[in-house]
Amino acid sequence: MIITRTPLRITLGGGGTDLPSYYERFGGLLISAAISKYIFISINKTFTDDYFLKYSALERVDRVENIEHPIVREALLSHNVAPSVEIVSMADIPSGTGLGSSGAFTVGLLRAIYAMRRDHVSADEVAAEACRIEIERLSRPVGKQDQYVASFGGLKTYSFEPDGTVNVTPLAVSTETFHDLEEHLLMFFTGYSRAADQVLEEQRSKSTAGDASMIDNLHYVKELGLRSKVALEAGDVEGFAALMHEHWEHKKKRSGAMSNPNIDRWYEVGRANGALGGKLVGAGAGGFLLFYTRDPRRLRAAMAAEGLAEVRFTFDSDGSVVVVRD
Repeated sequence: MIITRTPLRITLGGGGTDLPSYYERFGGLLISAAISKYIFISINKTFTDDYFLKYSALERVDRVENIEHPIVREALLSHNVAPSVEIVSMADIPSGTGLGSSGAFTVGLLRAIYAMRRDHVSADEVAAEACRIEIERLSRPVGKQDQYVASFGGLKTYSFEPDGTVNVTPLAVSTETFHDLEEHLLMFFTGYSRAADQVLEEQRSKSTAGDASMIDNLHYVKELGLRSKVALEAGDVEGFAALMHEHWEHKKKRSGAMSNPNIDRWYEVGRANGALGGKLVGAGAGGFLLFYTRDPRRLRAAMAAEGLAEVRFTFDSDGSVVVVRD
């Protein structure tokens, strides 16, 4: 049996500039952090001549082409994985919540396939292959952030070049800043992000068509990502928090489906109760509100009074790894 563990992520700045419709023309940049919430994928050889899948549904098919889960199907096709295989996925956080679960799933599955074959593969190779499956083979309106953060882990800067190259560099923060962020970044669940694909498709189509307002918005968000990087590397966490707020105000302008009255109200409640900045993590009107606050107790009490559950986390430094190899 092979089991892989792959982290989910939060975006700290520049989100949205990792879509090909933008970076292929202008180049993208963002900073992101892998967190201690994971997707686990196991692969096990069986004694039956079929493919047995267990995720949010059950599938048992005799041909890989008949697998309904698109990512599993394409990954197994890419590697000519023979039958007599059981694949099981489990997650700390359900999909559709804006933490990059689809990209993490793809990366974790690929790493498990390579481990099953005892083939060495680098973090960069796994991330690039995961992007090809989701963006090229499945034509999903997603970017490259989720796959790369899941594969590399840590707090890092990602630059996306027009030729498709992705440059990954550590975010050069001090130990003090690292622990400050872990202590003062708080995340609260607002509901499932059902509008994510709609918002991403709208961004992709407008960017491809050269819509000036969308392009200008993404230019500005990229600049905010760079400024956030500078602030964090200088230890200016309160300046970073202010940039989070500025980013959220601009992010909402990309699409009317980005937020909703409840999220807007919860955000204002957070700001009124000690949050120096914040934003919605993910693309659609749901998922998690992420805040930076100097008064965690006060903010937690305010969000609890609104009925929002907190998900506590630390940062993950490992990326996607094999945790069981039997």
